[in-house]
Amino acid sequence: MVIFDLKHAKGSAEETAFLNDGRSILTSIPVVSNFNVFRQVSAKNDYDYGFSMEFATQEDYDTYNAHPLHTAFVDQRWLTEVERFLEIDFEKI
Repeated sequence: MVIFDLKHAKGSAEETAFLNDGRSILTSIPVVSNFNVFRQVSAKNDYDYGFSMEFATQEDYDTYNAHPLHTAFVDQRWLTEVERFLEIDFEKI
């Protein structure tokens, strides 16, 4: 899971494009499952958006991190359009 703020205005075409492109690009990576896009509704957290996804194994997670579609999305979109973020990686116990 990652929570983040965008440099784009809320409700803008750029915001919509980033969220939609994130969903379409990252879900096309075969090891990604249960991908969701979230908009923050709680006053207890000041991040605006979230992406979450699940992986069956640590190996799948590692494959995702190194996958060319993921690294390209990070390099071309994330680094230029995200203002700040917090990555949260959980292992089910």
